Amino acid sequence: MKYAIFLLLGVVATACDQKERGETATGADGTRTTANVPADNTDKNERDRSGTALTSGDQGGSEADRTVTQHVRQGVMDEGALSTTGKNVKIITVDGVVTLRGPVKTAQEKATIASIAQRVNGVKRVDNQLETVTN
Repeated sequence: MKYAIFLLLGVVATACDQKERGETATGADGTRTTANVPADNTDKNERDRSGTALTSGDQGGSEADRTVTQHVRQGVMDEGALSTTGKNVKIITVDGVVTLRGPVKTAQEKATIASIAQRVNGVKRVDNQLETVTN
């Protein structure tokens, strides 16, 4: 009995290790499944390092810019129709210009978030760089 338990634990541990590394595993019924492959954000990381794309480190330091960003984020979080992905977009304000970056699920989410940003007092312009992604 102890041998069977140790054998089972060994099989489970091996399967978990293979899944973490993105390897193919064989199921109990003999079918082969491909484990999740880690995401590759290399292209986006290179784009962000280019110096032309704003990142969170570029957030304006003035009280007005911080307040605008806070109000836009609050509006996004209060919008019940947005997905978790939509609520996690980057919001960067520099001299009253709000830049929105990151993935959203639909074109409607993209438009909704831009609309929320535009309605905040102190916003001069919205640079909507949100990307619609499909699963």
